[in-house]
Amino acid sequence: MPGFSRTWWGQRFIEALEQFTNSARLGRGRSYARGGRILRYQIEGGVVSATVRGSVNPYFGVYEEPIYNTTVALKPISRANWTKVIAELSGRAAPVAKLLLNEMPNDIDDTFGRLGLHLLPGGQRDFTTECSCPDWSNPCKHVAGVCYLLASALDRDPFLLFELRGLARDQLREELAKSSLGQLLASEFDPQEVEVQPAQSYYARPVAEPVPATVSHKEFWTGARRLPPAVEASPAPSVPALLIRKQGDYPPFWPKDQSFIAVMEELYARVRTKSQQMK
Repeated sequence: MPGFSRTWWGQRFIEALEQFTNSARLGRGRSYARGGRILRYQIEGGVVSATVRGSVNPYFGVYEEPIYNTTVALKPISRANWTKVIAELSGRAAPVAKLLLNEMPNDIDDTFGRLGLHLLPGGQRDFTTECSCPDWSNPCKHVAGVCYLLASALDRDPFLLFELRGLARDQLREELAKSSLGQLLASEFDPQEVEVQPAQSYYARPVAEPVPATVSHKEFWTGARRLPPAVEASPAPSVPALLIRKQGDYPPFWPKDQSFIAVMEELYARVRTKSQQMK
């Protein structure tokens, strides 16, 4: 749904919700999410708890603006099955690298499917929702509004899906890093400490160099040492835009539907090509 989810996993989350929710309630849920009626929501223990500002509705006997408590949860995956999933993931470099970079692997469905499991919700059987409002339908518009905001949060942090399924992000990264492959990749992605040296001035200060008593014309123009005949080009990075990718896609300041990481990768490639042309 444009405006709430721009990643394929966030859209899959919304598609699962829309399979079993009344279209009118979905529309009102979108207006609730856009209108700031969801006052607070948090994820704790794999359950989303939200406080939603309701509407006056004499049909339900509501004559003053109420505040409702809403919860959304996904069917958890057992600890034993999580152990199998992590073992499956740890044996392949591509998904481990993406997960350590806070990205969702494109073939995550296949990984879970080989074990008879699924990470992304497929329909009503995966959701458990409750709301204190008097609406007889579940999910109601308040639940729908919370789910739309949750889908937007999944764009920025896909690891919320793992947490909703019962495994926190830190636990997943810790388990992945226990494998030899995970340790190797994690060491490459960890930030390197650089000792900062204070500078005495913002500008480089000229320093006088002693001049030889006699200098030939050749030495004057070519210098004491010859330059190398050719400068070797730096190798292409194995993971382009690494620092950008580590922070996740679709940051809050990025309003476009196009992937922020994809745009930055293209920018890095253009700068690298331009620098090579200027040599």
